[in-house]
Amino acid sequence: MLTDDQITEALRASNEEFRELEASHHRLEAELQEILKHRVQTPQEEMMRKQLQKEKLAAKDKMAELIRQYREKQEHPAAH
Repeated sequence: MLTDDQITEALRASNEEFRELEASHHRLEAELQEILKHRVQTPQEEMMRKQLQKEKLAAKDKMAELIRQYREKQEHPAAH
């Protein structure tokens, strides 16, 4: 059985959507860290922080879904 790390590597090599989601996730994390550097956040920064967190979570959820689909396809090739 493949590990999540092995599947992630395979998807990086073969799946453009996964690569784009991963890049987006990293970009959002960097933007979020910039906002979190401020001890006190303005209302705009607070709104931006919440939006970035939602977008980051959505990207992570979609990557997890692609990993799950890949695993199922590897474990049950005749079913797909």
